Amino acid sequence: MTSQLTAKGQATRRRIIDGAAAEIRENGVGITTLDDIRARTRTSKGQLFHYFPDGKEQLLLAVAQHEAARVLDDQQPHLGRLITWPAWRAWRDAVVERYRQQGVSCPLSVLMTELGRSTPAARAVTTELINQWERDIVEGIRSMQRSGRVSTGVDAGRAGRALLAGIQGGVSIMLATGDLTHLEDALDTGIAALRRR
Repeated sequence: MTSQLTAKGQATRRRIIDGAAAEIRENGVGITTLDDIRARTRTSKGQLFHYFPDGKEQLLLAVAQHEAARVLDDQQPHLGRLITWPAWRAWRDAVVERYRQQGVSCPLSVLMTELGRSTPAARAVTTELINQWERDIVEGIRSMQRSGRVSTGVDAGRAGRALLAGIQGGVSIMLATGDLTHLEDALDTGIAALRRR
């Protein structure tokens, strides 16, 4: 649909998504209503359903896509430049800072729960996020292998998946407890393992 919109239409749709994301971050998905989103974004009911004809679920999916993009954007430019050990440290710090700023409310996690993990569209959003994140980490490991900073004996795909799983586990514990220590330890241990090989 977005490819068929005028520049003004795309801006309006983006404003609705941004407003809905902010509303959900502040109040939670269960409390946020379409009326709340309309009030925040100063859009009419007609406008809202013009851009999201299937209603709240379609809007929530667009917000989930927006939040998934933010997960990766918040790690840039470091995630795309994992070519030196200081770059890996900067990326590690960016990941920790992102979740420190976010706190125990994870809009993406809540949205995916609300939409249902078995919903094909919701699953596609999560799958694309994880796949892109994994690709960037694995490419970073391969770059370090090409420059001789990581042993060529390291299975880059496996090491990247393990590092990403450690991050996700640390984030899950942080969301449950508010404690970032597990996330920091997962990142530090995963990166240290690459350096030792």
